[in-house]
Amino acid sequence: MRVVFLKVEGHVQGVGFRYFTSLIAENHHIKGWVRNTPDGNVEIEAEGKEYNIEAFIKNIKEGPRFSRVEKVTVTELDQPKDYKKFELRY
Repeated sequence: MRVVFLKVEGHVQGVGFRYFTSLIAENHHIKGWVRNTPDGNVEIEAEGKEYNIEAFIKNIKEGPRFSRVEKVTVTELDQPKDYKKFELRY
């Protein structure tokens, strides 16, 4: 299992980015969470198989239709979190 923390910067709030992320996570069998941050960015913690995480990150870099992803910072996390599902956090 691979666990990553993503910080997504750009025009990523008010465009359905969290909902998009949850759909992509479901498609790639990813567990974890996504939330908006006060500074206008989005944070994601994702856990899954290596190839699923790679595909997930690729989709996140593209973003939903009305978003503009300028930067995605990926931080590898050492410990599996053993999430049961993917959730939207507020």
